[in-house]
Amino acid sequence: MTGTGKLVRLILRRDRLLLPLWVILLGIVPAGYISSFVSLFPTDADRVEYARVSAGNAGFVALYGPLEGHSLGELVAWRAGFLPVMIGLCALLTVIRHTRTDEEQGRTELIGAAAVGRHAQLAAALITTCAAGLVLGVITATAMVAEGLPVDGSVWFGTQFVLSTWVFAAVASVAAQLTSSARSARSIAVGVLGAAYVLRLAGDISDLGSRALSWLSWLSPIGWVQHIFPYGGNAWWPAVLTLFFAAAATGLGVVLLGRRDFGDGLLPARLGPATAAPRLRSPLALAWRLHRGLLAGWIVAFAALGLVFGAVGNSVVDLARSSSGLDEIFARMGGGTVLVDTYFASIAGLIGVIAACYAVQATLRLRDEESTGRAEVLLGTPVSRLAWAGSHLTFSLLGPAVILAAEGLAAGLTYGSIAKDVPGRLPAILGGTMAQLPAVWMLAAVAVLLFGVLPRLAAVTWGALATCVLLMLVGTTLQFDQWVLDLSPFTHVPHLPGGHLGWTPLVVLTVVAVVVSAAGLAGFRRRDLPS
Repeated sequence: MTGTGKLVRLILRRDRLLLPLWVILLGIVPAGYISSFVSLFPTDADRVEYARVSAGNAGFVALYGPLEGHSLGELVAWRAGFLPVMIGLCALLTVIRHTRTDEEQGRTELIGAAAVGRHAQLAAALITTCAAGLVLGVITATAMVAEGLPVDGSVWFGTQFVLSTWVFAAVASVAAQLTSSARSARSIAVGVLGAAYVLRLAGDISDLGSRALSWLSWLSPIGWVQHIFPYGGNAWWPAVLTLFFAAAATGLGVVLLGRRDFGDGLLPARLGPATAAPRLRSPLALAWRLHRGLLAGWIVAFAALGLVFGAVGNSVVDLARSSSGLDEIFARMGGGTVLVDTYFASIAGLIGVIAACYAVQATLRLRDEESTGRAEVLLGTPVSRLAWAGSHLTFSLLGPAVILAAEGLAAGLTYGSIAKDVPGRLPAILGGTMAQLPAVWMLAAVAVLLFGVLPRLAAVTWGALATCVLLMLVGTTLQFDQWVLDLSPFTHVPHLPGGHLGWTPLVVLTVVAVVVSAAGLAGFRRRDLPS
């Protein structure tokens, strides 16, 4: 463990922008839900009726988890039910970035030449990530108390987020030992996170009906933290269960680290053929080989999201019709049809931001290839820089369009089938989803610009994306000035379905994205590659 403290300081130095962004952003998001519930459901009777209907609604339970009470705090904690997934994702990416990614890129070997213990780097990554989760929990609890919610419930609410960070940081510590590739390690850890969410979803939905599969929730760490029920039960034993799992997974990661060779993973690497097939004799074909697995995973994930969001769309209508009191509240928002359009327009914005994550990830693959030296080998052949960069940017351009279409089609077909109006609902929902594409391209263009002009700051693109998420989730609630909201390209996208389709902002965003990308590519042509 020698050198752990210095490595912690190094991680804080490297992540001085990214770490505070996701910690502060996710920590303050629940505070924005309080004013929404107070304005929509001002009386206890309104909240009781809303909670009664929502607790038995399969669509809402699938999205947010189980709901047992009706107090303002319980509703806020329930509405934040998807945040543990986002927190877990940030935690596992942080741990893998400072363990397997550093080892793959040679930084660990350089650090290991100093007086640093074998387990110091893993320990530093876990300490930093777990401390970040603790800060996130404190921010959340403090914000809830500041809004007038009970202190004990607020502490348990923050504990949910702390435990979500710790458990998936531990999962990432195991995944980092299984493979020699950071990309594969991320895939394994994200797969575990997705499986945990699906198990939680299946168990909670079964609990509404026959309860035959309700036990599945207890196989999921996400299910454990959600069964704490802040502001209600404040159950302590799911927290203890989560702590034991996190400790066991961390111990397993430490043991596996000591049993593998440096640079290798425990799972054997699958070697390819000695000679490439003819179909791989172009930069675009090679880029397809590198991107296809990631793209396929995103397509499947977005199609699954479309199925869930499409089913929840019908739940919104059922919720408005379930009682006269709620019907009056939603009538003030425009009635059933307008309410559903507003719902799908909001979902389209959220899906657009998530699709931007893929676009940025695909674009930053350029920086990955360059920093590992693979780009230098390829550019030593007659392949030009623009041809090489363009082969990867093809996936930054077309990949988001494909995954957005997958979500829009799945959501439109699901809701259209339930509402028995596929021809009427599918084009509107798909159109609203695809309208996010120019804003997604704008984020990818920022990544291209930084890669081409300031390659060492290319990862700052994730900070720009996090800012867009912040402005979307709490910008209006916190009453930010309009010029601040306009910093996000998603602010300028028409709110569809239901809103006015204005082509001007879509065209302007596309043109600006093209210009910014061209500037980035021009900078890449003129700068040196790292030696």
